[in-house]
Amino acid sequence: MQTESSKEINDYYKHLSLFWTDIIHLMSSKPQALTSIGPMRAFAANSKKISTELIEINEDLLEFNQHLTEYYKQLSNTWSIAQKKVNMKAPEIPQDIEQIESFKRIWIDIFDNDFTELFDSEKFGENYGKLVSKELELTKHWNNIVNVILQSVNLPSKEEIDEVYKEIHSLKKRVGKLELELKKTKRIQNAK
Repeated sequence: MQTESSKEINDYYKHLSLFWTDIIHLMSSKPQALTSIGPMRAFAANSKKISTELIEINEDLLEFNQHLTEYYKQLSNTWSIAQKKVNMKAPEIPQDIEQIESFKRIWIDIFDNDFTELFDSEKFGENYGKLVSKELELTKHWNNIVNVILQSVNLPSKEEIDEVYKEIHSLKKRVGKLELELKKTKRIQNAK
């Protein structure tokens, strides 16, 4: 968790950033105040949306990193404990193939049990769920930023392009079916 002073610092920079994006937004709304034209004018007008998304990305990234650290901590702790168990069960260095195979089975069994226990634990599941959730939120923020930028330069968004691809795919299927029906009709006519 964040300490109180780091939270205050984080809030200070968040407000400072929003202040400057508000200033830029106000300037971009007045043609005489900001001499940019075309896509740069649209981008300047949308800069507040981008700045807000970036601030939210930073907050989500902080939480994501905390959950990622906990994830790797859980994995490394489980590995360490499992390796200690293996070392206690098989303290001697294997000398022949049977001992090597025996050591390998011990190692596999212990690691399998310990990691299965970890993956079945509520603590691991909760942390992993939060990790995936934050990753999806980060992706959402990046998509929002990309859509704002694409909108600023009068380009279609990803959703609009996906919709066009779906329509093209549907049209290809319909054309393929029509071509098959046309071939069948020609065969029937030629057979007569």
